[in-house]
Amino acid sequence: MASQSYGLLKGKTGIVFGPLDETSLGWQIALAAAREGAKLAISNVAVALRVGKPAELAKMLGDAPLIQCDVSNSSEIDACFKEAKEKLGSLDFFVHSVGMSQNIRKGLKYEKPNYDWFLKTLDVSGLSLHRLIHGALAADALADGASILSLSYIAAERTFTTYSDMADAKALLESITRSFGARLGEKKIRVNTVSQSPTPTRAGAGIVDFDKIYEFANLLSPLGNPTAEECADYVVTLLSDLTRKVTMQNLFHDGGYSSMGMTTELLHLIHHAAASDEKMREAGFEEYMIERVRKE
Repeated sequence: MASQSYGLLKGKTGIVFGPLDETSLGWQIALAAAREGAKLAISNVAVALRVGKPAELAKMLGDAPLIQCDVSNSSEIDACFKEAKEKLGSLDFFVHSVGMSQNIRKGLKYEKPNYDWFLKTLDVSGLSLHRLIHGALAADALADGASILSLSYIAAERTFTTYSDMADAKALLESITRSFGARLGEKKIRVNTVSQSPTPTRAGAGIVDFDKIYEFANLLSPLGNPTAEECADYVVTLLSDLTRKVTMQNLFHDGGYSSMGMTTELLHLIHHAAASDEKMREAGFEEYMIERVRKE
């Protein structure tokens, strides 16, 4: 994270939803926003306030208001924005850094999910952005020219099998971003998502083979995977007045990964690994795929 403050958010107020501990993107975004001069509130669901470290973060931010809020509960959202407005005044931004999937946690495959959990994934990880914007507007809590920023992932557009129903939730999140962005232009309110590289967080640890997803992205990206701290440095620019005409965008912060196809080095690595039936079986390839490689 940048050590120098540029004063990008001096005099601005905002809420960061979802920071759990120091590994989370929301945590680092809150620290970066405070460094740039913002006055913040921190919000998370009740269980996260008990088992996580949001209270510690609030203390680090100068005893920032710590507001309990389940982003899938409209009543709690209404109360959250009412309290935030009372303590901070009109908000210049809020950050949605929330996501969960019980199907992923329990190891259920995409083709055989628990549908009640699937709906919960969509609600908490995607539809909650709609609820938050609706609640903020109903409370008249957003200043004209405010910035709304959510965190997404490339799986919203391209298939990563172990990302499961979270991919659908991120696609929903990005769609809501465009739909509200088009409607809030008259208030000069911007709505964007940042699609971050695989990042070692407590939430990411539950994804099967996350370490391999991370390693592949890091090898393919010309600049390598950005850290959570680097993501936070980027996000604060999108909360600032420097990006007041940027809206309805999904902005990749991934070291160039999203624009890459393949590198010669990775192609050679895959080719050499595919020459071994044993290595292909260890990787989990089905026999029909091994046979197809041999025939071709």
